[in-house]
Amino acid sequence: MVPTDKAPYALRQETGDLAEGAAKLAGEIGATGVEALLASANRNLRSKGAAGALGSMKPKPSEWYAFDDRDQDTTDWYPQGLTCGEDSGSIGVPVFMVSWYFKPGAGERGIRVSFASPKSLKYQHALLVEAKPDGSYGPINIHAGGIAAYGDLLYVADTEKGLRVFDLGNLLDLRTAQNDLGDAKRIGRHGRKFHAFGYRYVVPQTDLWRVVQAGPHFSFVSIDRSGGTPQLITGEYREKSPGGWVGRWDLPFAGGEPSDAFVLGHPKIQGAVSRGGTWYLSQATDSTANGKLLVHAGDTLQTRPFPIGPEDLTVQGGKLWSVTEFKDKRVIFGVAL
Repeated sequence: MVPTDKAPYALRQETGDLAEGAAKLAGEIGATGVEALLASANRNLRSKGAAGALGSMKPKPSEWYAFDDRDQDTTDWYPQGLTCGEDSGSIGVPVFMVSWYFKPGAGERGIRVSFASPKSLKYQHALLVEAKPDGSYGPINIHAGGIAAYGDLLYVADTEKGLRVFDLGNLLDLRTAQNDLGDAKRIGRHGRKFHAFGYRYVVPQTDLWRVVQAGPHFSFVSIDRSGGTPQLITGEYREKSPGGWVGRWDLPFAGGEPSDAFVLGHPKIQGAVSRGGTWYLSQATDSTANGKLLVHAGDTLQTRPFPIGPEDLTVQGGKLWSVTEFKDKRVIFGVAL
Protein backbone atom coordinates (compact mmCIF):
# COMPACT_ATOMS: atom_id res chain seq x y z
CA MET A 1 0.00 0.00 0.00
CA VAL A 2 1.64 3.20 -1.24
CA PRO A 3 0.45 6.74 -0.40
CA THR A 4 -0.77 8.56 -3.51
CA ASP A 5 -2.21 11.85 -4.74
CA LYS A 6 -5.68 12.44 -3.26
CA ALA A 7 -7.07 14.77 -5.93
CA PRO A 8 -8.26 12.08 -8.42
CA TYR A 9 -10.69 10.66 -5.85
CA ALA A 10 -12.52 13.90 -4.99
CA LEU A 11 -16.32 13.78 -4.82
CA ARG A 12 -18.91 16.53 -5.26
CA GLN A 13 -22.53 16.56 -4.13
CA GLU A 14 -25.27 16.27 -6.77
CA THR A 15 -28.54 15.96 -4.88
CA GLY A 16 -30.76 17.11 -7.75
CA ASP A 17 -34.39 16.20 -7.08
CA LEU A 18 -33.56 12.97 -5.18
CA ALA A 19 -34.39 14.38 -1.73
CA GLU A 20 -37.61 15.94 -3.04
CA GLY A 21 -38.81 12.65 -4.50
CA ALA A 22 -37.91 10.68 -1.37
CA ALA A 23 -39.71 13.19 0.87
CA LYS A 24 -42.85 12.99 -1.28
CA LEU A 25 -42.89 9.20 -1.01
CA ALA A 26 -42.33 9.27 2.74
CA GLY A 27 -45.17 11.77 3.13
CA GLU A 28 -47.58 9.51 1.27
CA ILE A 29 -46.53 6.09 2.54
CA GLY A 30 -45.11 6.82 5.99
CA ALA A 31 -41.66 5.87 7.26
CA THR A 32 -40.73 3.07 9.65
CA GLY A 33 -37.45 2.05 11.31
CA VAL A 34 -34.95 -0.78 11.17
CA GLU A 35 -36.17 -2.18 14.50
CA ALA A 36 -39.78 -2.40 13.25
CA LEU A 37 -38.65 -4.03 10.02
CA LEU A 38 -36.68 -6.68 11.93
CA ALA A 39 -39.70 -7.39 14.13
CA SER A 40 -41.61 -8.42 10.99
CA ALA A 41 -38.70 -10.19 9.27
CA ASN A 42 -39.89 -13.10 7.13
CA ARG A 43 -36.75 -15.15 6.36
CA ASN A 44 -34.49 -17.29 8.53
CA LEU A 45 -30.73 -17.33 8.98
CA ARG A 46 -29.10 -20.67 9.78
CA SER A 47 -26.32 -20.57 12.36
CA LYS A 48 -23.29 -22.39 10.88
CA GLY A 49 -25.20 -23.39 7.76
CA ALA A 50 -23.83 -23.55 4.17
CA ALA A 51 -20.46 -24.70 5.52
CA GLY A 52 -19.23 -25.26 1.96
CA ALA A 53 -18.55 -21.52 1.88
CA LEU A 54 -15.60 -22.08 4.24
CA GLY A 55 -13.79 -24.41 1.83
CA SER A 56 -10.41 -25.37 3.28
CA MET A 57 -10.30 -22.47 5.76
CA LYS A 58 -8.60 -23.39 9.07
CA PRO A 59 -9.36 -22.43 11.70
CA LYS A 60 -13.01 -21.89 10.84
CA PRO A 61 -14.74 -18.64 11.81
CA SER A 62 -16.10 -18.54 15.34
CA GLU A 63 -19.52 -17.50 14.04
CA TRP A 64 -21.29 -17.60 10.71
CA TYR A 65 -24.86 -17.33 9.48
CA ALA A 66 -26.23 -18.74 6.22
CA PHE A 67 -29.07 -17.25 4.17
CA ASP A 68 -32.13 -19.42 3.62
CA ASP A 69 -32.51 -21.93 0.77
CA ARG A 70 -34.27 -19.49 -1.56
CA ASP A 71 -31.37 -17.06 -1.32
CA GLN A 72 -28.74 -19.80 -1.47
CA ASP A 73 -30.15 -21.34 -4.65
CA THR A 74 -30.83 -18.26 -6.76
CA THR A 75 -28.58 -17.28 -9.64
CA ASP A 76 -30.41 -13.96 -10.05
CA TRP A 77 -29.17 -12.26 -6.86
CA TYR A 78 -25.62 -12.02 -5.48
CA PRO A 79 -24.63 -10.57 -2.06
CA GLN A 80 -21.90 -7.92 -2.18
CA GLY A 81 -21.82 -5.19 0.46
CA LEU A 82 -21.89 -5.48 4.26
CA THR A 83 -22.34 -3.01 7.10
CA CYS A 84 -23.73 -3.20 10.65
CA GLY A 85 -25.47 -1.40 13.48
CA GLU A 86 -22.18 -0.43 15.12
CA ASP A 87 -21.15 1.37 11.92
CA SER A 88 -24.37 3.37 12.09
CA GLY A 89 -24.17 4.21 15.79
CA SER A 90 -27.89 5.07 15.84
CA ILE A 91 -29.65 1.74 15.29
CA GLY A 92 -30.90 0.40 18.60
CA VAL A 93 -30.50 -3.33 17.93
CA PRO A 94 -27.70 -5.55 16.55
CA VAL A 95 -28.10 -5.85 12.79
CA PHE A 96 -26.17 -6.69 9.66
CA MET A 97 -27.11 -5.08 6.35
CA VAL A 98 -26.16 -6.88 3.10
CA SER A 99 -26.50 -5.46 -0.42
CA TRP A 100 -27.40 -7.72 -3.37
CA TYR A 101 -27.32 -6.98 -7.09
CA PHE A 102 -29.56 -8.55 -9.73
CA LYS A 103 -27.81 -10.54 -12.48
CA PRO A 104 -30.41 -12.20 -14.72
CA GLY A 105 -30.31 -13.01 -18.40
CA ALA A 106 -33.00 -10.40 -19.07
CA GLY A 107 -35.03 -7.81 -17.23
CA GLU A 108 -33.98 -5.73 -14.24
CA ARG A 109 -34.86 -5.83 -10.55
CA GLY A 110 -32.27 -3.35 -9.28
CA ILE A 111 -30.53 -3.71 -5.92
CA ARG A 112 -31.76 -4.76 -2.50
CA VAL A 113 -30.54 -4.79 1.10
CA SER A 114 -31.10 -7.58 3.63
CA PHE A 115 -31.55 -6.48 7.25
CA ALA A 116 -30.43 -9.45 9.36
CA SER A 117 -30.61 -9.93 13.13
CA PRO A 118 -27.88 -12.11 14.72
CA LYS A 119 -30.12 -12.38 17.80
CA SER A 120 -33.42 -13.56 16.31
CA LEU A 121 -31.76 -15.18 13.24
CA LYS A 122 -34.38 -13.48 11.09
CA TYR A 123 -33.89 -11.23 8.07
CA GLN A 124 -35.91 -9.16 5.62
CA HIS A 125 -35.16 -7.76 2.16
CA ALA A 126 -35.83 -4.14 1.17
CA LEU A 127 -35.57 -2.74 -2.37
CA LEU A 128 -33.43 0.37 -2.92
CA VAL A 129 -35.13 2.73 -5.38
CA GLU A 130 -34.72 6.08 -7.08
CA ALA A 131 -37.70 8.30 -6.32
CA LYS A 132 -39.11 10.81 -8.78
CA PRO A 133 -40.70 14.21 -8.09
CA ASP A 134 -44.04 12.93 -9.41
CA GLY A 135 -44.25 10.48 -6.50
CA SER A 136 -43.24 7.33 -8.36
CA TYR A 137 -39.90 5.49 -8.31
CA GLY A 138 -37.80 2.99 -10.24
CA PRO A 139 -35.09 0.35 -9.76
CA ILE A 140 -31.37 1.18 -9.59
CA ASN A 141 -29.19 -0.87 -11.89
CA ILE A 142 -25.73 -0.88 -10.28
CA HIS A 143 -23.39 -3.49 -8.79
CA ALA A 144 -23.73 -2.22 -5.16
CA GLY A 145 -20.37 -3.79 -4.34
CA GLY A 146 -20.13 -2.15 -0.94
CA ILE A 147 -22.30 -0.39 1.65
CA ALA A 148 -21.67 1.52 4.87
CA ALA A 149 -24.13 2.93 7.41
CA TYR A 150 -23.38 6.09 9.38
CA GLY A 151 -26.19 7.51 11.47
CA ASP A 152 -29.35 7.19 9.39
CA LEU A 153 -27.43 7.35 6.11
CA LEU A 154 -26.57 4.31 4.02
CA TYR A 155 -23.72 4.85 1.55
CA VAL A 156 -23.76 2.53 -1.47
CA ALA A 157 -20.84 2.23 -3.90
CA ASP A 158 -21.73 3.10 -7.48
CA THR A 159 -18.88 1.84 -9.66
CA GLU A 160 -18.93 4.65 -12.22
CA LYS A 161 -20.53 7.57 -10.37
CA GLY A 162 -19.20 7.43 -6.79
CA LEU A 163 -21.48 7.07 -3.77
CA ARG A 164 -25.27 6.92 -3.64
CA VAL A 165 -26.92 7.80 -0.31
CA PHE A 166 -30.12 6.37 1.18
CA ASP A 167 -31.86 7.54 4.35
CA LEU A 168 -32.70 4.64 6.69
CA GLY A 169 -35.10 7.04 8.40
CA ASN A 170 -37.09 6.86 5.14
CA LEU A 171 -37.50 3.09 5.20
CA LEU A 172 -40.97 2.74 3.73
CA ASP A 173 -43.46 -0.07 4.45
CA LEU A 174 -45.74 -0.40 1.43
CA ARG A 175 -48.32 -2.29 3.46
CA THR A 176 -49.12 0.94 5.28
CA ALA A 177 -50.36 2.22 1.91
CA GLN A 178 -52.94 -0.63 1.76
CA ASN A 179 -51.01 -2.52 -0.90
CA ASP A 180 -51.41 -6.25 -1.42
CA LEU A 181 -47.79 -6.58 -2.72
CA GLY A 182 -49.02 -9.27 -5.08
CA ASP A 183 -47.57 -8.04 -8.40
CA ALA A 184 -43.93 -9.14 -8.52
CA LYS A 185 -43.50 -7.76 -12.06
CA ARG A 186 -44.26 -4.09 -11.43
CA ILE A 187 -42.28 -1.24 -9.91
CA GLY A 188 -43.39 2.25 -8.87
CA ARG A 189 -46.79 3.87 -8.61
CA HIS A 190 -49.57 2.50 -10.80
CA GLY A 191 -52.84 4.26 -10.18
CA ARG A 192 -53.28 4.41 -6.43
CA LYS A 193 -51.07 1.38 -5.77
CA PHE A 194 -47.35 1.17 -5.02
CA HIS A 195 -45.35 -1.78 -6.34
CA ALA A 196 -41.79 -2.97 -5.69
CA PHE A 197 -41.48 -6.32 -7.50
CA GLY A 198 -43.35 -7.90 -4.59
CA TYR A 199 -41.11 -6.44 -1.84
CA ARG A 200 -42.81 -5.00 1.20
CA TYR A 201 -40.13 -2.40 2.01
CA VAL A 202 -38.40 0.22 -0.15
CA VAL A 203 -35.66 2.74 0.68
CA PRO A 204 -35.49 5.74 -1.68
CA GLN A 205 -32.20 7.41 -2.60
CA THR A 206 -31.77 10.88 -1.11
CA ASP A 207 -28.35 12.03 -2.32
CA LEU A 208 -25.42 11.41 -4.68
CA TRP A 209 -21.71 12.12 -4.34
CA ARG A 210 -20.24 12.02 -7.85
CA VAL A 211 -16.57 11.56 -8.75
CA VAL A 212 -15.11 14.85 -10.03
CA GLN A 213 -12.50 13.35 -12.38
CA ALA A 214 -13.18 10.48 -14.75
CA GLY A 215 -11.18 7.34 -14.00
CA PRO A 216 -11.54 6.16 -10.37
CA HIS A 217 -14.12 3.44 -9.69
CA PHE A 218 -15.93 2.93 -6.38
CA SER A 219 -16.22 -0.76 -5.51
CA PHE A 220 -16.57 -1.04 -1.71
CA VAL A 221 -17.30 1.09 1.38
CA SER A 222 -16.74 0.80 5.14
CA ILE A 223 -16.58 2.83 8.37
CA ASP A 224 -13.61 3.26 10.74
CA ARG A 225 -14.73 4.31 14.24
CA SER A 226 -11.44 3.46 15.95
CA GLY A 227 -10.04 7.01 16.04
CA GLY A 228 -11.17 10.34 17.45
CA THR A 229 -12.91 11.27 14.18
CA PRO A 230 -14.85 8.48 12.42
CA GLN A 231 -13.98 7.98 8.76
CA LEU A 232 -15.66 6.63 5.66
CA ILE A 233 -13.46 4.35 3.55
CA THR A 234 -13.96 3.47 -0.08
CA GLY A 235 -11.84 2.01 -2.83
CA GLU A 236 -11.58 0.16 -6.11
CA TYR A 237 -11.46 -3.50 -7.13
CA ARG A 238 -9.03 -4.30 -9.95
CA GLU A 239 -8.73 -7.68 -11.62
CA LYS A 240 -4.97 -7.20 -11.86
CA SER A 241 -2.53 -5.18 -9.76
CA PRO A 242 -1.47 -2.47 -9.33
CA GLY A 243 -4.12 0.19 -9.79
CA GLY A 244 -6.72 -0.43 -7.11
CA TRP A 245 -6.88 2.20 -4.40
CA VAL A 246 -8.39 3.07 -1.01
CA GLY A 247 -9.19 6.46 0.49
CA ARG A 248 -10.57 7.80 3.78
CA TRP A 249 -12.86 10.78 4.35
CA ASP A 250 -13.67 12.29 7.75
CA LEU A 251 -17.28 12.02 8.91
CA PRO A 252 -19.82 13.59 8.78
CA PHE A 253 -19.21 13.25 5.05
CA ALA A 254 -18.67 16.49 3.12
CA GLY A 255 -17.10 15.26 -0.10
CA GLY A 256 -13.98 16.80 -1.59
CA GLU A 257 -10.66 15.01 -1.51
CA PRO A 258 -10.07 12.14 0.95
CA SER A 259 -7.88 12.80 3.98
CA ASP A 260 -5.49 10.15 2.67
CA ALA A 261 -5.31 7.67 -0.22
CA PHE A 262 -3.23 4.62 -1.09
CA VAL A 263 -2.57 2.58 -4.23
CA LEU A 264 -3.01 -1.14 -3.61
CA GLY A 265 -0.38 -3.63 -4.71
CA HIS A 266 -2.90 -6.48 -4.64
CA PRO A 267 -5.46 -7.65 -7.23
CA LYS A 268 -9.10 -8.61 -6.57
CA ILE A 269 -9.61 -6.61 -3.36
CA GLN A 270 -13.34 -6.80 -2.56
CA GLY A 271 -13.42 -4.88 0.72
CA ALA A 272 -11.23 -2.81 3.03
CA VAL A 273 -11.43 -1.47 6.56
CA SER A 274 -8.87 0.20 8.81
CA ARG A 275 -8.35 0.19 12.56
CA GLY A 276 -5.75 2.72 13.58
CA GLY A 277 -2.64 2.02 11.53
CA THR A 278 -3.78 -1.46 10.48
CA TRP A 279 -5.57 -2.21 7.23
CA TYR A 280 -7.66 -5.32 6.55
CA LEU A 281 -8.22 -6.24 2.88
CA SER A 282 -10.57 -8.94 1.60
CA GLN A 283 -9.10 -10.71 -1.44
CA ALA A 284 -11.14 -13.03 -3.66
CA THR A 285 -10.13 -15.78 -6.09
CA ASP A 286 -13.00 -17.67 -7.79
CA SER A 287 -16.11 -19.70 -6.93
CA THR A 288 -14.16 -22.81 -5.91
CA ALA A 289 -11.02 -21.51 -4.16
CA ASN A 290 -10.57 -19.84 -0.78
CA GLY A 291 -9.94 -16.13 -0.60
CA LYS A 292 -7.47 -14.38 1.69
CA LEU A 293 -7.50 -11.74 4.39
CA LEU A 294 -4.53 -9.41 3.92
CA VAL A 295 -3.50 -7.48 7.04
CA HIS A 296 -1.20 -4.47 6.57
CA ALA A 297 0.31 -3.09 9.79
CA GLY A 298 2.96 -0.51 8.97
CA ASP A 299 5.51 -2.18 6.71
CA THR A 300 4.41 -5.72 7.55
CA LEU A 301 1.94 -7.86 5.62
CA GLN A 302 0.20 -10.88 7.10
CA THR A 303 -1.96 -13.29 5.07
CA ARG A 304 -4.78 -15.11 6.85
CA PRO A 305 -7.22 -17.80 5.60
CA PHE A 306 -10.64 -16.66 4.41
CA PRO A 307 -13.74 -18.37 2.95
CA ILE A 308 -14.67 -18.75 -0.73
CA GLY A 309 -15.94 -15.55 -2.36
CA PRO A 310 -15.37 -12.97 0.42
CA GLU A 311 -16.72 -9.49 -0.25
CA ASP A 312 -17.15 -6.24 1.75
CA LEU A 313 -15.89 -5.82 5.36
CA THR A 314 -17.26 -4.37 8.58
CA VAL A 315 -16.51 -4.55 12.33
CA GLN A 316 -19.07 -5.49 14.99
CA GLY A 317 -18.61 -6.82 18.51
CA GLY A 318 -14.83 -6.61 18.24
CA LYS A 319 -14.76 -8.95 15.23
CA LEU A 320 -14.15 -8.50 11.54
CA TRP A 321 -17.14 -9.57 9.44
CA SER A 322 -17.61 -10.28 5.74
CA VAL A 323 -20.17 -11.88 3.42
CA THR A 324 -19.65 -14.48 0.67
CA GLU A 325 -21.36 -14.31 -2.72
CA PHE A 326 -21.53 -17.63 -4.56
CA LYS A 327 -24.54 -19.93 -4.99
CA ASP A 328 -25.04 -22.36 -2.07
CA LYS A 329 -22.07 -20.69 -0.30
CA ARG A 330 -23.67 -17.49 1.01
CA VAL A 331 -22.83 -16.67 4.62
CA ILE A 332 -22.15 -13.71 6.92
CA PHE A 333 -19.09 -14.65 9.01
CA GLY A 334 -16.90 -13.15 11.72
CA VAL A 335 -13.22 -13.61 12.57
CA ALA A 336 -10.83 -12.08 15.09
CA LEU A 337 -9.27 -8.73 14.21
